[in-house]
Amino acid sequence: MKEIWILGIHITDRLKEVDTFQAILTKFGCTIKTRLGLHEAREDYCAQSGLVILELTGSTEEFVKLEQELMKVEGLEVRKMVFGE
Repeated sequence: MKEIWILGIHITDRLKEVDTFQAILTKFGCTIKTRLGLHEAREDYCAQSGLVILELTGSTEEFVKLEQELMKVEGLEVRKMVFGE
């Protein structure tokens, strides 16, 4: 069975980290099957922090490379779930 990886990324300052974060996601675009972004937003407020959930596809080697690049970015907290073996 192929591993299924889910990465959760907590972004502490969405405006400060957006360029670096987006560049990494673009670089690994073919490895990202699903991307879900969550942040608090109302008519009068938009949170500076947010959460992005990624479902990955491809090889475990690419998953590890993506995770490592994300972990280098200050202001990102990265957690993973791995299913299967």
